[in-house]
Amino acid sequence: MLKSWAVVPTCLPLIRRRCRGCASERLRPSGRFRVNANHKLIDVWLLALCTACGETAKLTVLERLTVRSIGPELLDRLHDNDPDLTAELLQDPDVQRRNRFVLDWTDAWRLVTDGSDHLDHDMIEVAVRFAARIPVRAVRLIADGCGLSRPEVERLITEGKIVSVARLGGTLSGDFTFTLKH
Repeated sequence: MLKSWAVVPTCLPLIRRRCRGCASERLRPSGRFRVNANHKLIDVWLLALCTACGETAKLTVLERLTVRSIGPELLDRLHDNDPDLTAELLQDPDVQRRNRFVLDWTDAWRLVTDGSDHLDHDMIEVAVRFAARIPVRAVRLIADGCGLSRPEVERLITEGKIVSVARLGGTLSGDFTFTLKH
């Protein structure tokens, strides 16, 4: 029996980067952009607020580009503070590297399953799909989705009753499938 699960974001993740105003290492994306055009050049920042002191941090999105090199629809999305664009840019590896931050997905995602009647079958195959690149331990996903404890899932993996092409002992952020044998 084939089951389908999805890992979906519930809100924007926190940004792990040191605040310039205090010792906090967590910033919350505001969902707002600052667009500054100086003659023919444009700069764009994503604004984030420190979770402790409220200091505003600017995360560079575009820097010193000619205005004509940016498509009008992207410019409209920036001016409209498009929340989907905020989510896309937070997950962009280039933006993360340029601004030296990583995302903290703690409490910002949930697992959507199509029911838990898996115990009625001798063997089930589960396809797990990620709506965003959310790093989650495979053992935690399987435990949450099957209603098992994490040590029990680890024991089932060791015994060969849970198998997958993906490495189930670590963190995954891309689609994978696994088989559970009773």
